[in-house]
Amino acid sequence: MEQPVAEAQQETSQRSTVEPKGGLDRFFHITERGSTIGTEIRGGLVTFVTMAYIVILNPIILSGKEDIAGNVLDFGQVSAVTALAAGIMTILFGLVSRLPFAFAAGLGINAFLAFSVVQEVTWPEAMAIVVINGVLIVLLAATGLRRMIFDAVPVQLKLAITVGIGFFIAFIGFVNSGFVDATGQSSPPVGLGPSGVGFIATIPTLIFVITLVLTGVLVAKKVKGGILIGLVSGTVIAVIVEAIWKIGPKFGADGSVNPGGWSLTEPVLGANPFAVPDLSLVGAVSFDFGKVGFVTVVMLVFTLLFTNFFDAMGTMTGLSREAGLADEKGNFPRIKSALVVEGIGAVVGGGTSSSSTTVFIESGAGIGEGARTGLANVVTGLVFLLAMFFTPLTEIVPTEVAAAALVIVGAMMMSQISNIDLSDFRVLLPVFLTAAVMPLSYSIANGIGAGFVSWVLVHALTGKAKQVHWLLWIVSAGFVIFFARGPIEALLGVA
Repeated sequence: MEQPVAEAQQETSQRSTVEPKGGLDRFFHITERGSTIGTEIRGGLVTFVTMAYIVILNPIILSGKEDIAGNVLDFGQVSAVTALAAGIMTILFGLVSRLPFAFAAGLGINAFLAFSVVQEVTWPEAMAIVVINGVLIVLLAATGLRRMIFDAVPVQLKLAITVGIGFFIAFIGFVNSGFVDATGQSSPPVGLGPSGVGFIATIPTLIFVITLVLTGVLVAKKVKGGILIGLVSGTVIAVIVEAIWKIGPKFGADGSVNPGGWSLTEPVLGANPFAVPDLSLVGAVSFDFGKVGFVTVVMLVFTLLFTNFFDAMGTMTGLSREAGLADEKGNFPRIKSALVVEGIGAVVGGGTSSSSTTVFIESGAGIGEGARTGLANVVTGLVFLLAMFFTPLTEIVPTEVAAAALVIVGAMMMSQISNIDLSDFRVLLPVFLTAAVMPLSYSIANGIGAGFVSWVLVHALTGKAKQVHWLLWIVSAGFVIFFARGPIEALLGVA
Protein backbone atom coordinates (compact mmCIF):
# COMPACT_ATOMS: atom_id res chain seq x y z
CA MET A 1 0.00 0.00 0.00
CA GLU A 2 0.99 3.63 -0.35
CA GLN A 3 0.61 3.98 3.43
CA PRO A 4 0.37 1.65 6.43
CA VAL A 5 -3.09 0.29 7.24
CA ALA A 6 -3.32 2.18 10.56
CA GLU A 7 -2.49 5.44 8.82
CA ALA A 8 -4.99 4.68 6.03
CA GLN A 9 -7.72 3.94 8.59
CA GLN A 10 -6.95 7.18 10.47
CA GLU A 11 -7.10 9.19 7.24
CA THR A 12 -10.37 7.47 6.29
CA SER A 13 -11.80 8.26 9.73
CA GLN A 14 -10.89 11.93 9.31
CA ARG A 15 -12.48 12.10 5.86
CA SER A 16 -15.62 10.25 6.91
CA THR A 17 -16.91 13.44 8.56
CA VAL A 18 -17.27 15.00 5.09
CA GLU A 19 -20.82 14.85 3.74
CA PRO A 20 -21.42 12.51 0.76
CA LYS A 21 -21.51 14.27 -2.61
CA GLY A 22 -24.67 12.70 -4.02
CA GLY A 23 -26.51 9.39 -4.22
CA LEU A 24 -23.64 7.47 -5.86
CA ASP A 25 -21.22 8.64 -3.19
CA ARG A 26 -23.68 7.76 -0.43
CA PHE A 27 -24.51 4.31 -1.84
CA PHE A 28 -20.88 3.18 -2.20
CA HIS A 29 -19.52 5.10 0.85
CA ILE A 30 -16.91 6.72 -1.41
CA THR A 31 -16.13 9.82 0.64
CA GLU A 32 -16.62 7.92 3.89
CA ARG A 33 -13.77 5.58 2.91
CA GLY A 34 -11.50 8.41 1.83
CA SER A 35 -11.83 7.83 -1.89
CA THR A 36 -13.17 9.69 -4.93
CA ILE A 37 -15.16 8.66 -7.99
CA GLY A 38 -12.09 9.23 -10.16
CA THR A 39 -9.97 7.04 -7.91
CA GLU A 40 -12.56 4.28 -7.99
CA ILE A 41 -12.75 4.37 -11.80
CA ARG A 42 -8.98 4.28 -12.05
CA GLY A 43 -8.74 1.44 -9.54
CA GLY A 44 -11.39 -0.54 -11.40
CA LEU A 45 -9.50 -0.18 -14.67
CA VAL A 46 -6.24 -1.28 -13.05
CA THR A 47 -7.93 -4.36 -11.59
CA PHE A 48 -9.30 -5.30 -15.01
CA VAL A 49 -5.93 -4.88 -16.70
CA THR A 50 -4.24 -7.16 -14.18
CA MET A 51 -7.05 -9.74 -14.47
CA ALA A 52 -7.66 -9.59 -18.23
CA TYR A 53 -5.36 -12.54 -18.82
CA ILE A 54 -8.00 -14.87 -17.33
CA VAL A 55 -10.08 -14.46 -20.51
CA ILE A 56 -7.20 -16.20 -22.31
CA LEU A 57 -5.79 -18.43 -19.58
CA ASN A 58 -9.06 -20.01 -18.45
CA PRO A 59 -9.90 -21.41 -21.91
CA ILE A 60 -6.30 -22.57 -22.28
CA ILE A 61 -6.80 -24.67 -19.13
CA LEU A 62 -10.36 -25.85 -19.78
CA SER A 63 -10.58 -26.27 -23.55
CA GLY A 64 -8.93 -29.18 -25.32
CA LYS A 65 -9.16 -31.42 -22.24
CA GLU A 66 -11.25 -34.49 -23.04
CA ASP A 67 -13.77 -35.56 -20.44
CA ILE A 68 -14.57 -39.20 -19.66
CA ALA A 69 -16.81 -39.34 -22.75
CA GLY A 70 -14.17 -37.84 -25.05
CA ASN A 71 -15.86 -34.43 -25.35
CA VAL A 72 -13.96 -31.11 -25.25
CA LEU A 73 -14.89 -27.48 -24.66
CA ASP A 74 -14.40 -24.89 -27.41
CA PHE A 75 -11.73 -22.25 -26.73
CA GLY A 76 -13.72 -19.29 -28.03
CA GLN A 77 -16.87 -20.30 -26.17
CA VAL A 78 -14.98 -20.69 -22.89
CA SER A 79 -13.33 -17.30 -23.39
CA ALA A 80 -16.73 -15.65 -23.93
CA VAL A 81 -18.41 -17.19 -20.86
CA THR A 82 -15.31 -16.47 -18.74
CA ALA A 83 -15.70 -12.74 -19.46
CA LEU A 84 -19.49 -12.96 -19.02
CA ALA A 85 -19.35 -14.64 -15.60
CA ALA A 86 -16.54 -12.34 -14.42
CA GLY A 87 -18.49 -9.26 -15.47
CA ILE A 88 -21.79 -10.33 -13.91
CA MET A 89 -20.31 -11.46 -10.59
CA THR A 90 -17.92 -8.52 -10.23
CA ILE A 91 -20.77 -6.04 -10.70
CA LEU A 92 -23.11 -8.01 -8.41
CA PHE A 93 -20.51 -8.21 -5.65
CA GLY A 94 -19.76 -4.50 -5.95
CA LEU A 95 -23.43 -3.55 -5.72
CA VAL A 96 -24.26 -5.90 -2.82
CA SER A 97 -21.12 -5.82 -0.68
CA ARG A 98 -19.88 -2.34 -1.78
CA LEU A 99 -16.33 -3.76 -1.71
CA PRO A 100 -13.64 -3.56 -4.45
CA PHE A 101 -13.07 -7.31 -4.81
CA ALA A 102 -13.37 -8.42 -8.44
CA PHE A 103 -14.43 -11.92 -9.53
CA ALA A 104 -13.25 -14.33 -12.23
CA ALA A 105 -12.73 -18.05 -12.81
CA GLY A 106 -10.65 -19.35 -9.91
CA LEU A 107 -7.17 -20.54 -10.79
CA GLY A 108 -6.47 -23.93 -9.30
CA ILE A 109 -10.16 -24.76 -9.32
CA ASN A 110 -10.24 -24.72 -13.11
CA ALA A 111 -7.13 -26.91 -13.22
CA PHE A 112 -8.75 -29.33 -10.74
CA LEU A 113 -11.75 -29.60 -13.07
CA ALA A 114 -9.63 -30.08 -16.20
CA PHE A 115 -7.10 -32.55 -14.86
CA SER A 116 -9.04 -34.46 -12.20
CA VAL A 117 -12.82 -34.07 -12.26
CA VAL A 118 -13.36 -34.72 -15.99
CA GLN A 119 -11.43 -37.96 -15.63
CA GLU A 120 -14.47 -39.19 -13.71
CA VAL A 121 -17.42 -37.28 -15.25
CA THR A 122 -18.41 -35.34 -18.37
CA TRP A 123 -17.95 -31.58 -18.69
CA PRO A 124 -21.66 -30.84 -18.08
CA GLU A 125 -21.54 -33.06 -14.98
CA ALA A 126 -18.32 -31.36 -13.81
CA MET A 127 -20.03 -27.98 -14.03
CA ALA A 128 -22.98 -29.40 -12.09
CA ILE A 129 -20.54 -30.31 -9.31
CA VAL A 130 -19.34 -26.69 -9.34
CA VAL A 131 -22.97 -25.54 -8.97
CA ILE A 132 -23.54 -27.94 -6.04
CA ASN A 133 -20.37 -26.61 -4.42
CA GLY A 134 -21.69 -23.06 -4.82
CA VAL A 135 -25.08 -23.89 -3.32
CA LEU A 136 -23.38 -25.42 -0.27
CA ILE A 137 -21.21 -22.32 0.17
CA VAL A 138 -24.28 -20.08 -0.03
CA LEU A 139 -26.04 -22.19 2.62
CA LEU A 140 -23.00 -22.07 4.91
CA ALA A 141 -22.83 -18.28 4.51
CA ALA A 142 -26.57 -17.67 4.87
CA THR A 143 -26.78 -19.74 8.07
CA GLY A 144 -23.88 -17.83 9.58
CA LEU A 145 -21.58 -20.87 9.83
CA ARG A 146 -19.10 -19.41 7.38
CA ARG A 147 -18.94 -16.20 9.41
CA MET A 148 -18.49 -18.24 12.61
CA ILE A 149 -15.50 -20.02 11.06
CA PHE A 150 -14.14 -16.66 9.94
CA ASP A 151 -14.46 -15.24 13.48
CA ALA A 152 -12.83 -18.34 15.00
CA VAL A 153 -9.59 -17.69 13.15
CA PRO A 154 -7.00 -15.92 15.37
CA VAL A 155 -6.10 -12.43 14.20
CA GLN A 156 -2.45 -13.49 13.81
CA LEU A 157 -3.46 -16.11 11.25
CA LYS A 158 -5.66 -13.59 9.42
CA LEU A 159 -2.66 -11.30 9.12
CA ALA A 160 -0.50 -14.24 8.06
CA ILE A 161 -3.02 -15.03 5.32
CA THR A 162 -2.58 -11.48 4.02
CA VAL A 163 1.21 -11.84 4.04
CA GLY A 164 1.01 -15.25 2.38
CA ILE A 165 -1.26 -13.94 -0.35
CA GLY A 166 1.24 -11.12 -0.91
CA PHE A 167 4.01 -13.64 -1.48
CA PHE A 168 1.64 -15.72 -3.62
CA ILE A 169 0.68 -12.76 -5.82
CA ALA A 170 4.33 -11.81 -6.26
CA PHE A 171 5.26 -15.41 -7.11
CA ILE A 172 2.50 -15.54 -9.72
CA GLY A 173 3.90 -12.34 -11.20
CA PHE A 174 7.46 -13.69 -11.29
CA VAL A 175 6.33 -16.94 -12.93
CA ASN A 176 3.97 -15.28 -15.45
CA SER A 177 6.72 -12.90 -16.51
CA GLY A 178 9.32 -15.62 -17.02
CA PHE A 179 11.53 -14.01 -14.36
CA VAL A 180 11.31 -17.28 -12.42
CA ASP A 181 10.78 -20.67 -14.04
CA ALA A 182 10.93 -24.37 -13.25
CA THR A 183 14.33 -25.92 -13.87
CA GLY A 184 12.98 -29.40 -14.54
CA GLN A 185 15.41 -30.74 -11.94
CA SER A 186 14.94 -31.98 -8.40
CA SER A 187 17.33 -29.32 -7.09
CA PRO A 188 16.92 -26.45 -7.43
CA PRO A 189 13.27 -26.80 -8.52
CA VAL A 190 13.06 -23.16 -9.72
CA GLY A 191 15.57 -20.63 -10.94
CA LEU A 192 16.01 -17.24 -12.54
CA GLY A 193 15.00 -16.93 -16.19
CA PRO A 194 13.48 -19.47 -18.61
CA SER A 195 14.03 -23.07 -17.46
CA GLY A 196 15.95 -21.62 -14.51
CA VAL A 197 19.05 -20.86 -16.60
CA GLY A 198 20.15 -18.24 -14.07
CA PHE A 199 19.80 -15.06 -16.13
CA ILE A 200 17.17 -13.00 -17.93
CA ALA A 201 17.18 -14.30 -21.48
CA THR A 202 14.07 -12.88 -23.18
CA ILE A 203 12.89 -9.43 -24.20
CA PRO A 204 9.39 -9.93 -22.70
CA THR A 205 10.97 -10.64 -19.30
CA LEU A 206 13.18 -7.56 -19.68
CA ILE A 207 10.05 -5.47 -20.33
CA PHE A 208 8.59 -6.96 -17.11
CA VAL A 209 11.65 -5.70 -15.22
CA ILE A 210 11.39 -2.24 -16.83
CA THR A 211 7.67 -2.03 -16.00
CA LEU A 212 8.32 -3.22 -12.44
CA VAL A 213 11.00 -0.59 -11.81
CA LEU A 214 8.94 2.18 -13.43
CA THR A 215 5.81 1.29 -11.46
CA GLY A 216 7.80 0.89 -8.25
CA VAL A 217 9.26 4.39 -8.62
CA LEU A 218 5.82 5.89 -9.31
CA VAL A 219 4.28 4.15 -6.28
CA ALA A 220 7.23 5.12 -4.06
CA LYS A 221 6.78 8.76 -5.09
CA LYS A 222 3.03 8.41 -4.35
CA VAL A 223 2.06 9.41 -7.89
CA LYS A 224 -1.71 9.12 -8.32
CA GLY A 225 -2.45 6.38 -10.80
CA GLY A 226 1.09 5.04 -10.49
CA ILE A 227 0.15 1.42 -11.12
CA LEU A 228 -2.11 2.29 -14.06
CA ILE A 229 0.55 4.59 -15.56
CA GLY A 230 3.08 1.78 -15.19
CA LEU A 231 0.79 -0.74 -16.90
CA VAL A 232 -0.02 1.60 -19.81
CA SER A 233 3.63 2.57 -20.23
CA GLY A 234 4.77 -1.04 -20.19
CA THR A 235 2.12 -1.98 -22.76
CA VAL A 236 3.17 0.88 -25.07
CA ILE A 237 6.80 -0.22 -24.82
CA ALA A 238 5.78 -3.81 -25.54
CA VAL A 239 3.72 -2.81 -28.61
CA ILE A 240 6.64 -0.79 -30.00
CA VAL A 241 9.14 -3.58 -29.32
CA GLU A 242 6.92 -6.17 -30.98
CA ALA A 243 6.37 -3.93 -34.01
CA ILE A 244 10.14 -3.55 -34.47
CA TRP A 245 11.50 -7.00 -33.60
CA LYS A 246 8.50 -9.27 -34.37
CA ILE A 247 9.11 -11.45 -31.33
CA GLY A 248 5.87 -13.41 -31.69
CA PRO A 249 4.02 -15.66 -29.23
CA LYS A 250 5.72 -18.31 -27.15
CA PHE A 251 3.33 -21.01 -28.35
CA GLY A 252 2.39 -21.04 -32.03
CA ALA A 253 -0.93 -22.18 -33.45
CA ASP A 254 0.87 -25.10 -35.13
CA GLY A 255 2.21 -26.36 -31.80
CA SER A 256 5.66 -24.83 -32.22
CA VAL A 257 7.46 -23.25 -29.27
CA ASN A 258 9.31 -19.94 -29.34
CA PRO A 259 11.26 -19.78 -26.02
CA GLY A 260 11.77 -16.01 -26.30
CA GLY A 261 8.15 -15.19 -27.18
CA TRP A 262 5.27 -13.56 -25.28
CA SER A 263 3.73 -16.07 -22.87
CA LEU A 264 -0.05 -15.62 -23.22
CA THR A 265 -0.95 -12.39 -25.02
CA GLU A 266 0.95 -10.79 -27.88
CA PRO A 267 1.05 -6.93 -27.88
CA VAL A 268 -0.13 -6.42 -31.45
CA LEU A 269 -2.71 -3.88 -32.64
CA GLY A 270 -5.08 -5.92 -34.80
CA ALA A 271 -7.04 -4.59 -37.74
CA ASN A 272 -10.42 -5.63 -36.30
CA PRO A 273 -10.76 -5.35 -32.51
CA PHE A 274 -14.40 -6.51 -32.55
CA ALA A 275 -15.60 -10.11 -32.07
CA VAL A 276 -19.14 -11.43 -31.48
CA PRO A 277 -19.16 -13.69 -28.38
CA ASP A 278 -20.49 -17.26 -28.57
CA LEU A 279 -22.41 -17.97 -25.35
CA SER A 280 -23.49 -21.53 -26.25
CA LEU A 281 -22.03 -22.94 -23.02
CA VAL A 282 -24.45 -21.04 -20.79
CA GLY A 283 -26.70 -23.62 -19.14
CA ALA A 284 -24.72 -26.62 -20.39
CA VAL A 285 -25.02 -28.42 -17.05
CA SER A 286 -26.11 -31.98 -16.23
CA PHE A 287 -26.98 -33.37 -12.80
CA ASP A 288 -27.24 -36.93 -14.11
CA PHE A 289 -24.55 -38.75 -12.14
CA GLY A 290 -25.98 -42.20 -12.85
CA LYS A 291 -22.71 -43.54 -14.27
CA VAL A 292 -20.62 -42.26 -11.37
CA GLY A 293 -20.45 -43.70 -7.86
CA PHE A 294 -21.95 -41.67 -5.02
CA VAL A 295 -18.68 -41.71 -3.07
CA THR A 296 -16.81 -40.35 -6.09
CA VAL A 297 -19.21 -37.41 -6.41
CA VAL A 298 -19.03 -36.70 -2.66
CA MET A 299 -15.21 -36.63 -2.67
CA LEU A 300 -15.12 -34.38 -5.73
CA VAL A 301 -17.61 -31.96 -4.13
CA PHE A 302 -15.71 -32.07 -0.80
CA THR A 303 -12.39 -31.22 -2.45
CA LEU A 304 -13.89 -28.42 -4.52
CA LEU A 305 -15.81 -27.04 -1.53
CA PHE A 306 -12.76 -26.91 0.72
CA THR A 307 -10.61 -25.24 -1.93
CA ASN A 308 -13.28 -22.71 -2.94
CA PHE A 309 -14.35 -21.96 0.65
CA PHE A 310 -10.94 -21.16 2.10
CA ASP A 311 -9.36 -19.64 -1.01
CA ALA A 312 -12.12 -17.03 -1.04
CA MET A 313 -12.08 -16.46 2.71
CA GLY A 314 -8.33 -15.98 2.69
CA THR A 315 -8.41 -13.67 -0.31
CA MET A 316 -11.13 -11.44 1.15
CA THR A 317 -9.25 -11.28 4.44
CA GLY A 318 -6.08 -10.14 2.72
CA LEU A 319 -7.75 -7.65 0.41
CA SER A 320 -9.83 -6.05 3.16
CA ARG A 321 -6.71 -5.45 5.23
CA GLU A 322 -4.83 -4.04 2.26
CA ALA A 323 -7.71 -1.63 1.66
CA GLY A 324 -7.70 -0.56 5.31
CA LEU A 325 -11.32 -1.72 5.67
CA ALA A 326 -10.76 -4.45 8.26
CA ASP A 327 -10.99 -3.90 12.02
CA GLU A 328 -8.52 -5.25 14.56
CA LYS A 329 -10.16 -8.69 14.36
CA GLY A 330 -10.02 -8.81 10.58
CA ASN A 331 -13.75 -8.22 10.04
CA PHE A 332 -14.79 -5.98 7.15
CA PRO A 333 -18.02 -4.17 6.14
CA ARG A 334 -21.02 -6.24 4.94
CA ILE A 335 -19.12 -9.45 5.53
CA LYS A 336 -22.16 -11.76 5.53
CA SER A 337 -23.47 -10.51 2.20
CA ALA A 338 -19.94 -10.75 0.77
CA LEU A 339 -19.68 -14.40 1.80
CA VAL A 340 -23.12 -15.20 0.37
CA VAL A 341 -22.44 -13.52 -2.97
CA GLU A 342 -19.09 -15.28 -3.24
CA GLY A 343 -20.96 -18.59 -3.07
CA ILE A 344 -23.31 -17.39 -5.79
CA GLY A 345 -20.18 -16.86 -7.89
CA ALA A 346 -19.58 -20.60 -7.91
CA VAL A 347 -23.18 -21.21 -9.01
CA VAL A 348 -22.85 -18.68 -11.84
CA GLY A 349 -19.46 -20.08 -12.85
CA GLY A 350 -20.80 -23.61 -13.05
CA GLY A 351 -23.97 -22.49 -14.82
CA THR A 352 -21.93 -20.75 -17.52
CA SER A 353 -19.35 -23.57 -17.81
CA SER A 354 -16.53 -21.16 -16.97
CA SER A 355 -15.54 -22.92 -13.71
CA SER A 356 -16.18 -21.55 -10.23
CA THR A 357 -16.09 -17.73 -10.24
CA THR A 358 -14.52 -16.37 -7.07
CA VAL A 359 -12.71 -13.38 -5.58
CA PHE A 360 -9.49 -12.65 -7.44
CA ILE A 361 -6.32 -11.72 -5.60
CA GLU A 362 -5.41 -9.43 -8.49
CA SER A 363 -8.04 -7.06 -7.08
CA GLY A 364 -5.21 -5.93 -4.85
CA ALA A 365 -3.79 -4.01 -7.82
CA GLY A 366 -6.88 -1.81 -7.96
CA ILE A 367 -6.83 -1.43 -4.17
CA GLY A 368 -3.20 -0.43 -4.37
CA GLU A 369 -4.29 2.21 -6.89
CA GLY A 370 -6.76 3.57 -4.31
CA ALA A 371 -10.00 1.65 -4.89
CA ARG A 372 -11.99 1.31 -1.67
CA THR A 373 -15.60 0.70 -2.75
CA GLY A 374 -17.84 -1.40 -4.95
CA LEU A 375 -17.86 1.33 -7.61
CA ALA A 376 -14.46 0.06 -8.71
CA ASN A 377 -16.06 -3.36 -9.11
CA VAL A 378 -18.79 -1.95 -11.30
CA VAL A 379 -16.13 -0.43 -13.55
CA THR A 380 -14.15 -3.68 -13.69
CA GLY A 381 -17.28 -5.71 -14.38
CA LEU A 382 -18.49 -3.44 -17.17
CA VAL A 383 -15.10 -3.66 -18.88
CA PHE A 384 -15.23 -7.46 -18.61
CA LEU A 385 -18.63 -7.45 -20.32
CA LEU A 386 -17.22 -5.19 -23.04
CA ALA A 387 -14.24 -7.53 -23.33
CA MET A 388 -16.59 -10.22 -24.67
CA PHE A 389 -16.96 -8.07 -27.79
CA PHE A 390 -13.39 -6.78 -27.90
CA THR A 391 -11.30 -9.85 -27.18
CA PRO A 392 -8.52 -8.71 -29.60
CA LEU A 393 -8.08 -5.51 -27.57
CA THR A 394 -7.95 -7.47 -24.31
CA GLU A 395 -5.03 -9.43 -25.70
CA ILE A 396 -2.88 -6.34 -26.29
CA VAL A 397 -1.65 -6.10 -22.68
CA PRO A 398 1.05 -8.78 -22.40
CA THR A 399 1.10 -11.00 -19.34
CA GLU A 400 4.65 -9.86 -18.62
CA VAL A 401 3.47 -6.25 -18.15
CA ALA A 402 0.48 -7.21 -15.96
CA ALA A 403 2.84 -9.38 -13.89
CA ALA A 404 4.78 -6.29 -12.77
CA ALA A 405 1.65 -4.93 -11.04
CA LEU A 406 1.21 -8.22 -9.21
CA VAL A 407 4.72 -8.05 -7.77
CA ILE A 408 4.14 -4.44 -6.65
CA VAL A 409 0.90 -5.44 -4.90
CA GLY A 410 2.58 -8.48 -3.33
CA ALA A 411 5.17 -6.18 -1.77
CA MET A 412 2.41 -3.92 -0.42
CA MET A 413 0.58 -6.83 1.22
CA MET A 414 3.76 -8.23 2.76
CA SER A 415 4.00 -5.12 4.94
CA GLN A 416 1.24 -6.57 7.15
CA ILE A 417 3.81 -8.83 8.81
CA SER A 418 4.91 -5.84 10.89
CA ASN A 419 1.55 -6.04 12.74
CA ILE A 420 2.16 -9.60 13.99
CA ASP A 421 3.90 -10.23 17.31
CA LEU A 422 6.24 -13.13 16.49
CA SER A 423 7.91 -13.39 19.90
CA ASP A 424 5.87 -16.54 20.75
CA PHE A 425 6.91 -19.56 18.67
CA ARG A 426 3.36 -20.93 19.00
CA VAL A 427 2.42 -17.98 16.80
CA LEU A 428 5.56 -17.80 14.69
CA LEU A 429 5.42 -21.35 13.30
CA PRO A 430 1.78 -21.28 12.07
CA VAL A 431 2.30 -17.78 10.65
CA PHE A 432 5.43 -18.91 8.83
CA LEU A 433 3.76 -22.04 7.46
CA THR A 434 0.73 -20.08 6.29
CA ALA A 435 2.83 -17.54 4.43
CA ALA A 436 5.32 -20.06 3.02
CA VAL A 437 3.03 -22.87 1.91
CA MET A 438 0.74 -20.62 -0.18
CA PRO A 439 3.30 -19.68 -2.85
CA LEU A 440 5.28 -22.91 -2.62
CA SER A 441 2.20 -25.10 -3.18
CA TYR A 442 0.49 -22.53 -5.45
CA SER A 443 -2.65 -22.68 -3.32
CA ILE A 444 -4.20 -20.29 -0.82
CA ALA A 445 -6.23 -23.13 0.69
CA ASN A 446 -3.12 -25.23 1.31
CA GLY A 447 -1.45 -22.33 3.15
CA ILE A 448 -4.51 -21.71 5.30
CA GLY A 449 -4.75 -25.42 6.09
CA ALA A 450 -1.09 -25.65 7.11
CA GLY A 451 -1.55 -22.63 9.37
CA PHE A 452 -4.76 -23.91 10.97
CA VAL A 453 -3.51 -27.43 11.65
CA SER A 454 -0.15 -26.28 13.01
CA TRP A 455 -1.84 -23.64 15.21
CA VAL A 456 -4.09 -26.28 16.80
CA LEU A 457 -1.35 -28.88 17.25
CA VAL A 458 1.31 -26.55 18.64
CA HIS A 459 -1.09 -24.93 21.10
CA ALA A 460 -2.62 -28.25 22.17
CA LEU A 461 0.73 -29.98 22.69
CA THR A 462 2.16 -27.09 24.72
CA GLY A 463 -0.69 -26.90 27.21
CA LYS A 464 -2.67 -24.12 25.51
CA ALA A 465 -5.51 -26.21 24.09
CA LYS A 466 -8.16 -24.08 25.83
CA GLN A 467 -7.02 -21.07 23.82
CA VAL A 468 -8.06 -22.77 20.58
CA HIS A 469 -11.64 -22.07 19.42
CA TRP A 470 -13.68 -25.27 19.09
CA LEU A 471 -14.56 -24.45 15.50
CA LEU A 472 -10.86 -24.24 14.66
CA TRP A 473 -10.51 -27.83 15.89
CA ILE A 474 -13.27 -28.97 13.53
CA VAL A 475 -11.95 -27.04 10.55
CA SER A 476 -8.43 -28.30 11.18
CA ALA A 477 -9.72 -31.88 11.28
CA GLY A 478 -11.38 -31.16 7.94
CA PHE A 479 -8.07 -29.94 6.55
CA VAL A 480 -6.38 -33.14 7.70
CA ILE A 481 -8.93 -35.06 5.63
CA PHE A 482 -8.41 -32.61 2.78
CA PHE A 483 -4.64 -33.15 2.79
CA ALA A 484 -5.07 -36.94 3.02
CA ARG A 485 -7.92 -37.19 0.51
CA GLY A 486 -5.82 -39.26 -1.95
CA PRO A 487 -5.25 -42.19 0.42
CA ILE A 488 -8.80 -41.83 1.74
CA GLU A 489 -10.20 -42.09 -1.79
CA ALA A 490 -8.07 -45.17 -2.41
CA LEU A 491 -9.28 -46.69 0.85
CA LEU A 492 -12.90 -46.06 -0.08
CA GLY A 493 -12.39 -47.50 -3.52
CA VAL A 494 -12.90 -44.24 -5.42
CA ALA A 495 -11.64 -44.65 -8.98
